[in-house]
This record gives sequence, structure tokens and C-alpha cells, in this order.
Amino acid sequence: MDTDIIIAGGGPVGMGLAIDLGQRGHQVAVIERWPEPQPIPKGQNLTQRTMEHFRAWNCEDALRAARITPRGVVNGGLTCYDNLLSGYYYDWLPREQVRPYYFTDVERLPQYATEAVLRQRAAELDNITLLYGQSATGLSQDDRKVILHHTPADGGPEQTVTGQYLIGCDGSHSSIRQAAGISQTRSDHDRKMVLLVFKSTQLHEMLSRLPERSFYNTLHPDLNGYWQFLGRVDLGSEWFFHAPVPAYTTAENYDFHAYLHRAVGQPFDLELTYVGFWDLRIALADSYRKDRVFIAGDAAHSHPPYGGYGINTGFEDARNLGWKLSAQLIGWGSEALLDSYEAERRPVFASTASDFIESFITEDRAFLKRYNPQTDKAAFEAAWQDRNKGASEVHSFAPNYDGSPIISGSAGGARPSARGSHQMQAKPGYHLSPVELASGENVFERLGSGFTLLDFTAEQTQLETGLPLRHVASPQDPAADIFEAETVLVRPDEFIAYAGPKAGVESALAKAAARS
Repeated sequence: MDTDIIIAGGGPVGMGLAIDLGQRGHQVAVIERWPEPQPIPKGQNLTQRTMEHFRAWNCEDALRAARITPRGVVNGGLTCYDNLLSGYYYDWLPREQVRPYYFTDVERLPQYATEAVLRQRAAELDNITLLYGQSATGLSQDDRKVILHHTPADGGPEQTVTGQYLIGCDGSHSSIRQAAGISQTRSDHDRKMVLLVFKSTQLHEMLSRLPERSFYNTLHPDLNGYWQFLGRVDLGSEWFFHAPVPAYTTAENYDFHAYLHRAVGQPFDLELTYVGFWDLRIALADSYRKDRVFIAGDAAHSHPPYGGYGINTGFEDARNLGWKLSAQLIGWGSEALLDSYEAERRPVFASTASDFIESFITEDRAFLKRYNPQTDKAAFEAAWQDRNKGASEVHSFAPNYDGSPIISGSAGGARPSARGSHQMQAKPGYHLSPVELASGENVFERLGSGFTLLDFTAEQTQLETGLPLRHVASPQDPAADIFEAETVLVRPDEFIAYAGPKAGVESALAKAAARS
């Protein structure tokens, strides 16, 4: 088979990328081992930004219809001390607080339900070929093409598919990353973790004494800052649970019922349906590209399931890489534009890992060492009440490309990061805010599939650039005061490439396309 793009791994990130490229008119082949999504509930917390991707991929409504928990259940969680019923808790990760800065609402559903929606959307596009039940076995490439070798997962003759580019979206143990010779740096925490899936209606009844949330974290004094993490699959019966276990633990030699009872704070009836293990570590590929081979999602970066950063970060990889690959295939892109994928996305994940995930572990560890209600209840309670005031991890998590080589107007010394600020102002390198235009439309409703120029000047001159550019003229629109700019250049992934006087647009557009 010959195609434009080969994607190895048809999980959520690979399928999202396939849809992104397929909607742009490119031929895509997806190689995926599993004929059906694997029914293990993970990756459930979908941010407002992720739902903007689903809107762009024309499957937002389908995804929301697949939700399992009732719409009224709060998407955030509670953090509890010692056990869930100890009486000490506070709200954690209330992402609804940053809703004004995005065009869509958050969503919550198991990853297998998300994958099913993406598979259905991909099947609707005739230029996407879905090859299920296939495992990648190797690759080769030259300066014109890349060849992926694959075989049926249940045995059979080897086949090949040839494309201009190959993207490995095949998970944290990526065979594509290894075959391409891309190394990774791992930060091992040397912790074996268990994932339990179980059913219990009694637990739902017991937790009714707490504020109803989608998930619950327990900070146990003996676990050195590592969480016990309990999440709802539905409302009332099915749950999943991540927690540290001793290194010798197997599915047969450990009392998981007792472990769950200790984490909750009292016994309850439950039926275990799944026991799995994983190693708590943070891994980051040393590069995201090797010639014609790219990696995205968990193949490029992986970390513990703290806050749902993994699946959401992977979807952003797909949106960032999709338009850049398309530009190269159409003919207006360049190698420098393709290189900007790594230049933008890799430091964002490095920041996510250090500034958020590892920071959570470090801060919790320090708190547990210093405070204990058994030795100084007053000091503990005062410190506990001060924890997470203002939900800083929500407000400061604003992935951005400030300092990217294709962004105009970045501050000196800036570099892409997961840490930033939310503002309505149009700031180069940051996500576009959903401002209403004078026409009554939201700015997101006027964006094109290529670049979009929001032009609030009185002189509506068209630019002849040879690049895909939608010109949205709205002279003297009050939105200009909100954006604090007379023109705003928006990239295909809804990040701001430039904000400022109209005289600077042409050079900013050339830079955004890596032409200067």
C-alpha cells in the first residue's frame, strides 16, 4: 500500500491525528493491533482545550453523547488525608474555573469510549484506511519515503505500507521510537503501581457523606507523597484505583480488598474485575523526530496518571503536528516548520512533568513529613486548610509556545512551557480566547482550517501571501480592546502567531510558516 501518512497506533492520539490529516484531504493508513478498544478505564479527564480538538474533528457531539456519568457530576476531585473518610479533604483540579478562556466545556468518560468515538469518525473519512489487528514489526526510510513492516497480530505473512511520513503513536513502549533509534530519558521513582477495576454500589453509598466528585486522591503518611487514586467509571457501581504496592506484589499474593478498605477508611463489598501493574516513572524522548519518522503521545512522553495530563497532552501533539505535516504535503511547508513540532511540544511536556506532576509529589511529600494530626492537630489543620487555595495548578497550567521559532513577538529568553497565565488578551504563543465579535459570533466560529487573520482596522486590504489565510474583517470591533491588538494572526491549531499592528502581519505570517 502507498499512502501519504502512516500512523502506527490507533489509540486516541493516533486516531485524532489521522482525523486531523484526513479532514485536510490526505491519504492516511492507521496500523492498530487491537480490533476493538481495550475496556480498561483510564484517560478519563478531558479538558476544555481537548474538547476544542473534538470540535475541530467534527465529533464533539458524539463524544458528549458517549458520556457515562451523569452530566451534573462535578468533573474535578477531592484530595483526602490518610483515607477517604477521615474528614480531611479539599477540592482538587477544578478545571471549571478556567472555562471562560476556552470555547468548549470539559468532558469525562473512559478512554475506551473516547477511542470508540474517534474510530467511528475516522471510518467516516474515505481517505483513511484502518488496518486493525496488525502489529508493526519494523521500518526503513530514505530521503523520499518510509516503509513500515507489519504482520497480523494473530500470525500471518508480513506486509508493508509505504508513505511520505510515519508517526509512532504506539504507547510508552513504542516499537516505532525504538526502531527509529530515538532515545529517551527516564526519571524513575522506583515505585510499582497497581491498577484495580472493581464494582461496588456500597462504596457509592458510603461516599455520599463527601461532596460528589469524579475522583478522589488519598495522601497516606506512609506513601511518601505518592497518591492512592480512586476514580468513578459510572455513577454508582464501577470504579478504578491506582496505588503504590510492594515490588513483590502479584495478582495472587496480595490482599487488594483489604488495601481498598484501608484507602477508603472502612470495609465495603466489592467485586474485582481487573488487576494490572505499571511502573511509576516519567519518560521523555530525547527527540520527537528522526528524518521522516515522528512520535507523539505516550511514545514521546509518559508519566503517572496525575490530573489527566497524558491523554490531553497527546491530543495537543496531534493538533500541532497535523497542520505542519499537511503544509509539507501540500507544498507550502518546510523542514523548519516540521522541526518546530519538537521545538514547541517537547519543552511543554518537560514543563508539565517538572512543574506539575513531580511538583505534586514533592509538595505532598514535604507536607506529610512536616504535619501530622496525631502530633500537632492544630498545626496540621491550619496547614491543611491552606492547601490548594486558589487552585494554582489549574490557573497556572496554560501550555504555550512563547519563545517558539515560529512565533512573532515573544519575550526575550522565553521558551515554550506548560506554565503560563490565562488571559483574554491576545498574547503571541498562547491559546486564542473565545471572544465574541461585534457580529454576535464567537471568534472560534470564524476560524478557517489554515491561518486566520482577525483584522479590526478600518483599512481592509487583502494580503497576497500564497499561504492558506482566511481574512476576517471586523473594523472597529470592541473585540480589539479585549485582544489589545488591531490584528491577531491565528494558527491552524488556534494558537496566536502574532498580535499587533497590521504592518507586521506579513512578516509574522512568513515566520509562522517557517519561511523566515
